[in-house]
Formats: sequence, structure tokens, C-alpha cells
Amino acid sequence: MSENPNSFDARATLSVGGRDLTIYRLDALQSQYDVARLPYSLKVLLENLLRTEGNGAVTKESIEALATWDAKADPSKEINFTPARVVMQDFTGVPAVVDLAAMRDAMADLGGDPSKIEPLVPAELVIDHSVQVDVFGSKDAFRRNAEIEFQRNEERYQFLKWGQQAFDSFKVVPPDTGIVHQVNLEYLARTVFVDDKTGTAYPDTVVGTDSHTTMINGLGVLGWGVGGIEAEAAMLGQPIPMLIPQVIGFKLKGELPEGATATDLVLTITEMLREKGVVGKFVEFYGAGVTALPLADRATIGNMSPEFGSTCAIFPIDAETIRYMRFSGRPDDLCELVEAYAKEQGMWHDEHAEEPTFSDTLELDLSTVVPSIAGPKRPQDRVALSDAASAFDEAIKAYMPGDGPTDQPGERAVEDEAPLATATRRSTDVALASGETCALKDGAVVIAAITSCTNTSNPSVMLAAGLLARNAVAKGLKAAPWVKTSLAPGSMVVTEYLERAGLIDDLEGLGFHNVGYGCTTCIGNSGPLPAEISAAIQENDLVAVSVLSGNRNFEGRINPDVKMNYLASPPLVVAYAIAGSMDVDLLNDPIGQADDGSDVYLKDIWPSTAEVAQTVEEAVQSDMFHKSYGQVFDGGPEWNALDVPTGDRFAWDADSTYVRKAPYFDGMPQTPEAVTDITGAKVLAKLGDSVTTDHISPAGAIKKDGPAGRYLEANGVEPKDFNSFGSRRGNHEVMIRGTFANIRLRNLLAPGTEGGVTRYLGPDGDASEVVAIADASEKYQAAGIPLVVLGGKEYGSGSSRDWAAKGTNLLGVRAVIAESFERIHRSNLVGMGVLPLQFPAGETADSLGLTGEETFDITGYADALNGGELPKTVKVKAGDVEFDAVVRIDTPKEADYFRHGGILLYVLRQIAAA
Repeated sequence: MSENPNSFDARATLSVGGRDLTIYRLDALQSQYDVARLPYSLKVLLENLLRTEGNGAVTKESIEALATWDAKADPSKEINFTPARVVMQDFTGVPAVVDLAAMRDAMADLGGDPSKIEPLVPAELVIDHSVQVDVFGSKDAFRRNAEIEFQRNEERYQFLKWGQQAFDSFKVVPPDTGIVHQVNLEYLARTVFVDDKTGTAYPDTVVGTDSHTTMINGLGVLGWGVGGIEAEAAMLGQPIPMLIPQVIGFKLKGELPEGATATDLVLTITEMLREKGVVGKFVEFYGAGVTALPLADRATIGNMSPEFGSTCAIFPIDAETIRYMRFSGRPDDLCELVEAYAKEQGMWHDEHAEEPTFSDTLELDLSTVVPSIAGPKRPQDRVALSDAASAFDEAIKAYMPGDGPTDQPGERAVEDEAPLATATRRSTDVALASGETCALKDGAVVIAAITSCTNTSNPSVMLAAGLLARNAVAKGLKAAPWVKTSLAPGSMVVTEYLERAGLIDDLEGLGFHNVGYGCTTCIGNSGPLPAEISAAIQENDLVAVSVLSGNRNFEGRINPDVKMNYLASPPLVVAYAIAGSMDVDLLNDPIGQADDGSDVYLKDIWPSTAEVAQTVEEAVQSDMFHKSYGQVFDGGPEWNALDVPTGDRFAWDADSTYVRKAPYFDGMPQTPEAVTDITGAKVLAKLGDSVTTDHISPAGAIKKDGPAGRYLEANGVEPKDFNSFGSRRGNHEVMIRGTFANIRLRNLLAPGTEGGVTRYLGPDGDASEVVAIADASEKYQAAGIPLVVLGGKEYGSGSSRDWAAKGTNLLGVRAVIAESFERIHRSNLVGMGVLPLQFPAGETADSLGLTGEETFDITGYADALNGGELPKTVKVKAGDVEFDAVVRIDTPKEADYFRHGGILLYVLRQIAAA
């Protein structure tokens, strides 16, 4: 890396707190370019380029490209962004550390020094995705779930603890501490970094292996979710290539009305921005309404950025940022530095200042926000609470026997069918374990979960849930007996302020006991329903419902017994647990009966805004953050008792079914082989619109009769010990067998089926036989036949799961042809050497007459890539159909990754060569 040439004479000194710190001044460019009116987010990127100029990826021309940003132009200019740090959770973090350990072995095989594989920026991992709601409704639920968690995940935790000692810049927050994004917000984020070696101050920026990394945008920290493979490259000092984005300004004014919560606000914003179309764009909030918005509400909005599709959803630094930093225990000198730095660099939000230049703008008057839920299968499908019962009555028709229109993933809706009449609810009597008998009906809420960093980071909605519970218990209300209730605090701070407010007993009185500090239900770790409830649902094909305070409600995600899922604020989660059904109009129907038999309505128990605000002020105190985070990396006795191997290289256990050496570097030559076109390919899956990475990536429970279950049994693992796909992400053999295996996936190549199946169209197969996708892939690869996947609109939306791309690669898929891609998954496909292609504008697989039974030749990109060019289109010949597809390798750096067979191979060769 060469010396920073400082082409714009931007290097200067900032004196603050008795220190002289080096900064790179943005106003050094003002005489040539009007950078003062750049949006806050682009100012952060501009500083990043000024500071990293001369690193081999950033040039003077890069800086000028950003300084001359055309707000209205389609993104076309590439820059290379170098994040200050990387944050991970354990599901995505385990395979990242597996890859780093395998890279050390590969470096040794290439004759290099394995210790050169080392994170060059701080990398912090929070273990939060493994705890499952096995035990609920009892005071010892947290302890017992934690014990089960350690029993299930001992191998994984040993491996992560090895990584903590093997890599100098890698830290692990042990299990049962908090949710990664909440820990990041409350503790890890710096807002302004200081490099002690150089004395340079600069904005905190971050990429994370979870798409909800954007939650930290609420603190003024620019960051977003990337695939694990991109995160690994960032850890190893590789800048992230990106096109300079458009920035959508979102102006806020007014204040939330009585009865509306931060959750209602974020669901409204999600609906607005998804309708606007902000995929691949930055969203930045400004205006007087920002000043009045608490930091927790800002973080709640930032968290949902992936749900409306933007890269980030950021709030500039202002007085509320500094207040929160002090309140959450950040040192005074850091708070002083953040304020001084932001004001010096023109990054301080002033509602009275001239507005930044934006590509486009939206506006929301907060006073118009109404109580809302979203569902039954997408976060952007907001429904006003006043319309919830009637909207549910309409939505359930698609799930009832003999249903008409369908909009399942992988199958297009039938638009010309007549709407169904109101469906008659079916019912069955269930004998509960308590000895009570209840009538379980279609529309029954069987899961009510206060979960996910989206809302558990926000004291106003958490305390509102507690106050509603207090009022409900006082009137003798209880949760319906068929509801699995759970409370998963995002950090120990939440437990502290609920205890201080005296609300724990009231929440527990309705069954909302602490089940663990982790994501739980929001990522599908809802655990099994009680056996009698599960059996009744399955035997009668009942339409069961979950209500959760999370951010994701995609089909098949929450629980295999639950077909419809709704997002709601924590107090509404409690309300629906009491009502026990989605068929209740909460604004007009009784929610239950009091001890004296009188009807109780939601308005009778709903806490006022003033009461919530007063409780927040009294119960949430700064000392809680110091107490909870004082020894955050130390862990409890179970963590400290783990027997951990030592050494720079990991001692792989050939018998392990949790952690296996990654196969990507096996037999890797020092120089990449030439790229080749695709000939003679077969279709592995033909999919419809809105197929998410939740449908592609292995997640949830492992079925005994599926390919992954058969593999585990063959390796001596009993079904009771299968654990989840998420817990086995460090074993590629399991993950391959779970890719495209979601129970709600519909592969149109095998019409009439649901789940991870296809038809094998190879030379020695029965074309009518339906087989598991993993089994078909194995036969295709044995025959040397490459594979393609056909998709619809928004292919790969959802979580930033690297395994959706890794699994696709390992199944032998060379290309994915879709109508459009979501940002993260497209990038991840390139990063794994899979070619993302788009159908010609206005065309689809169906409009082109593709059945999926054709043999595909994809030509015209290999020569361009091998010649150092970035191909724009390719020729696709599928049977008798020919068309030009758009190549979605978007930047020259991505083309470098693809030539090497993926980003990890590229990075390894670069380090080895150095």
C-alpha cells in the first residue's frame, strides 16, 4: 500500500479533548466541488475515499467521481469502500471463521505463511442465533433453554472460542448476552473511530453478515449487510466495490399520535418505501420530525431497511445521537469527539439548514401514523389495525382447502379466478397437557412472540407491552391456552428496566417469560409447538397463525405448523395472545372477559403515551448499560468451561458433523484458470416471483426423511440431535443438502409439488420422476452436466445469507437467470462464481416459452472476461428459444472476483502473491 497522496490537501488537524487528531477535511474540496450539500451518507463515503486514497483501489478520480455526484443519474461510477469494522452473528459467523481457517490451510499449501490470514479490521461476533424456544411459560425457561443451547452447540462454540484466541482482531460476545444488532447499538458502535497508531479520527463504518446490520444507521453509523464471503474479504483488508448510489431523502415532520408506536411508524415507512422502489439505493432521513424522534425509534427504522430493500436507512448525527451515546455508557471523551467531528465535517443534522441534494424525496407526517400490523407473509404488507380482521378474513381464503388464487413463492397468482366467499372456520377439540380442553380453530394464534432486535431495542414499545400486561392481569385476563408465548429480550438492559418498572411479574402472568437473549422466533427458532397443538393442526390441516414483534414473516420461516405470520408491536403481540385469534377486531370486539364476566376491550387496557413516556423516564437508567456490558466478552461458566484447541491452524475433526473444512480451496492453482462459457446445461429449478433467500438458504428444522437428515443419520446422528440448519452452517455437506429445500418453495419444473424437489432431466433418468433437488444435483454433477436456475422478480430478496449463494455454487449451478435480483444475493452469487443474468426487459421465462425442460447454452461472456472486459449481455440458447440476457456482474472488481472463481479465491491469491 502506497502513501496517501492527499491529492486535495484534505489532511488536517482537529484539536478536541486535549488531543490533536488527524482528519481528512471534506471542505478541502468545496472550492472545486459543491460537497457541502451532499447527503450525510455520501459525506461519510467521501471521507472514506479521501482517507484511503492510494491504497491500490482508491484514486483521485474515484474521489472526483463522488464529489461530482449526479443525484438524478442512474448509478454507473464505481468506488471502493473500506469499512472500519465487521460485525457478525454466529449463524453467518461460523462459516466465515471456517473459511478463514481453511484459508490458513490453503495458504500453507501454496507455500505461504498461514498467519497472514488475519482480520485487518476489528471483527466482532455476537452469538445470538442459536437459542431456541424449547421451554416457555415458566420461570426457568431461560436457564433450561440456555442449557439445551450449549448441549446442542458445544462443537460450534468450541470452534468460535478457538477463533477468538487464534485471530488477534476477532472478538466473541458469548451466548445468552444479547442480539447482535442491539449489542452493536448499545455497546460496540463507536460512531467516530480513532486509529491509535496514526492518530487519525474518522467515521465509524461497518458491514455485517446479517442484513439488519442497518439498525446501527439510527446512530449515524453508515453500514449495511453483506454476504459472509464479502465480510471475510473486508476483514482481510479488501475494499468493497460499489456503484455510487442514488440517495432518497425521507422528510419527517410532526409527532406520533396517541396510541401509535414506533413499530407502527416503521411498518408505515416500510410500506411507503417498498412502494417507492428503493432497492440498491441509500435512504436518508431529515427534517424537523427527525429532531423529535428518539434514538431507539431511529434504530427501529434503520433495522427494517432490508424489508423495504434499501442498502441503508440512515439518520445523521445530532444532539439526540450524543445524548444516547452518553446515556448508553460511552466515554465522555468519545461523545465530545463525535460532536466536534460531526460539526467540523458538516455532518451535523440541523433542521433549519439548507436541505441536502437528494435523488428523490418522500415525506411523512408522523401524526398520520395509525396502529398497524403486517402480513400474512411479507413485512411490507401493512394493514391498519382497524382493518386487520377483515383483511385477515380475505387473506385466509388462499390457505383454506380448495383455495382459489395463490401467491406462493415460485408460483404466479391466478388473476382471473373469482374471489372466494368468506371461508367457514373449521374447529377441533384439543385436550391440552394441563388437562383443559379447548377448541382450536382456523385463524388461531398459536405463537405470540416478543422477539427481535427491531423492537426489543426500543424501551417505549417494550414497556408499553409490560404496562398492557399489567392492566390485563389486573382485570383477570389470561393468554389463550393454545398460544405459545415468549419474551426474548435483545439485551440484559431490557430485563433490567422491565424489572425496575415492576413489570416482569405481569408479563409472566400472561406467559411472557424470558426464554433467552437471542433472535429466537424471528429467525425461525420458535421451537416446536406443544405436541397436542401440533398434532391437531397437522391432522386437520388447520390454518394457524403467529404474531411476532420481529422484522421477517416470510412463509415457512417462523414454524412449520404455522401458515400465516404477522408482524406487530410488542403490546399488540400481548393483545393477540389474549385474544387467541386473528378473527378478532381488536378495536371493536372484546379482547376477553374480566373476573366478573364483563367484556374487556383493548382500549380498556392500552397504556397512554404519557404513561409509557413516564415509565421509560423512571425505569431506563444509564447505570444499566455499565452493569450489563461491563464484562461482555467474558461469558458465563458454561462458556469458560469449554475445552478449546489452541494453535494458529485448526485441528479439523473428520467425524464432526458441525464443523468441516470448507471445500472452496481444494486443488486451487496459484493462478486462475480461464473462464469458460456454459454449454449443455439443465434446469435445476424454475421459480416464480419473490423467491427469497429464506427459500433458498437452509434454515429451520432438519427433516428426518430429507437429504440432510439422511446424511446425518448415515454419520451416526440421531434425529433428536439433528439441531437446526442454522446451527450446522459450518458443515457444507449438511448445507448443500438443505439448499432450495424450504417447505414452501414451489418449483414449477415439478408442478403440483411443494418443497425442495425437482425432476431429474439427465440422460439416465425418468423425466417424470420427482426427486430431492440435492439428489438431482448429485446425479447431474456425476454426469458432468452444468446447471442453471430460472427465477422471477426480486430473486433473492430477504436475509443476506451467504449460504444461499454457497449452496447454489456447491449444487453445481453455473448461472441464475431471473427477471430481477435483490442487491445482496446478486453480489453473493458473483462472489461464489455463479453468473447472475437477467431476462430481457419485459420478458419472463413464461413469455419466452421456457418450460425448464430445455438444454441451455450460455455464450459470449468468457472471451470478454478473459480479455479483461466487463460483458454487458450474453447469448442464451434454450432448445428452440434464443435471447440476449443482461449480465449482472456490475463492477470491474466483481469481474476480477468472477475470473478467480469467487471472492475468497481472489483474496487468497492476492495475499499469497504479496
